[in-house]
Amino acid sequence: MTDTATNAESYRVTADELRQFVERVERLDAEKKDLAEQQKEVMAEAKSRGYDTKVLRKIISLRKRDQNDIAEEEAILEMYKEALGM
Repeated sequence: MTDTATNAESYRVTADELRQFVERVERLDAEKKDLAEQQKEVMAEAKSRGYDTKVLRKIISLRKRDQNDIAEEEAILEMYKEALGM
């Protein structure tokens, strides 16, 4: 096998592998889009039943965080509010 043939074979394998990575990312992007659409539908349903979606999003965000971090942030918020007479 010549160097040219070896390089061509390496390139083909690399191109195939690269194509596979690109296609996997494209599939994941499509899945992510589908999931985002499903989330929008759930929020629309919650809103139609009278729930405040802004508050729901905040609750979801809080549930992802560490409880100690939340407590510390809330304590600082209360301290700032008191300092401002709120």
